[in-house]
Amino acid sequence: MIDFEYVNPARIIFGEKPYGKVAEMLKKLSVKSLMMVYSGDFVKTLGIFQEIESICKENDIRFVENGNVVPNPKVELVRELVELGRENNTDFVLAVGGGSSVDTAKAVAMGIPYDGDVWDFFEGKATLDEALPIGVISTIPASGSETSNAAIISSGLNKLGYEDEKIIPQFAVMNPHYTKTLPLYQSACGISDILSHLLERYYTNTEYVDTTDYLIEGAAKALMLNGERIMTNPENYNARAEVQWLASIAHNNLLDTGRASDWASHRIEHELSAQYGIVHGEGMAVVMLAYLRYVAEKHPKKTAQLANRLFDVDYSNYTEKEMTLKLANNLEAFYKMLGLKTTLTEMNIDETHFEEMALRATKDDTAPVGHYYPLDKEKFIEVLKLAL
Repeated sequence: MIDFEYVNPARIIFGEKPYGKVAEMLKKLSVKSLMMVYSGDFVKTLGIFQEIESICKENDIRFVENGNVVPNPKVELVRELVELGRENNTDFVLAVGGGSSVDTAKAVAMGIPYDGDVWDFFEGKATLDEALPIGVISTIPASGSETSNAAIISSGLNKLGYEDEKIIPQFAVMNPHYTKTLPLYQSACGISDILSHLLERYYTNTEYVDTTDYLIEGAAKALMLNGERIMTNPENYNARAEVQWLASIAHNNLLDTGRASDWASHRIEHELSAQYGIVHGEGMAVVMLAYLRYVAEKHPKKTAQLANRLFDVDYSNYTEKEMTLKLANNLEAFYKMLGLKTTLTEMNIDETHFEEMALRATKDDTAPVGHYYPLDKEKFIEVLKLAL
């Protein structure tokens, strides 16, 4: 186990009647001007818009809102909202929705106090000294951004992230009833996204990390069990609650403690979603399978352990390579049960842009991605080819 510090101040407000706690938090933070960031009309259909507007009126808080967030959120909207926030003296940003809304809100909270262009942070040209406080009402369990220290946004074909504890939300509301209205496809993509966050943390070369190994394995088992329950009965409140809590558990950095996580697969998918606009969760299903089949040949130690503990694949009967391939096959069956595509060919994606994506991700082949088995440009392309 390696040395670590763990900080996560986010207050979790979990359950069916959250608004008294939200009002209490806004008072505690002395909020005077709130910006609500979301995507589409569902916020009004669920009654969230009306509740927040009412809280603001009752507490003499200026209320501005914008519902133009899109998947793979764009820096252009962030810039627009930074200006809107400055015009309204915004001192608190509230995200409603999934990861795209939360990441947009985080970037806005970074940009309002900053003199330069908010994209500077994502390009590594600036360090965050100050950010506005953020709150989240999560309606899509997937990214875990509601309690993470990370934001990911896009500028053209560049999809980049920034991490800092200053952008961990002050509170995160999780009401499983909100998630019952999601289309099954969106629920499936969320489940895949959560699983990818668990697996990225599991793939490590750090030794003596039994505690987090077993925590990740247990979380993955709980996710797969309840994911199947949701596919069978989308109205299952208890399964929805389990998955919503797992989204946060998978990405609040608790499972990173004492270990070096991988993240090669996410870097590959970020290139795919930037290039083709595919849905992140479904993209992660495709990439995760290709990555496992790649490391089965190159570095199967940790993945064999996961095959053993997650699917009871016995060391005495198979090599570590064979165990990893069985892990990939079992996960493929799970993704297909969710109704997700598992190859790039199914998405009508071919090799045309593989090299340029690999060059972007590896910074012209100078910075390999991932830690478990680092991928240079050629390795990056090899994984993509396995995803076809």
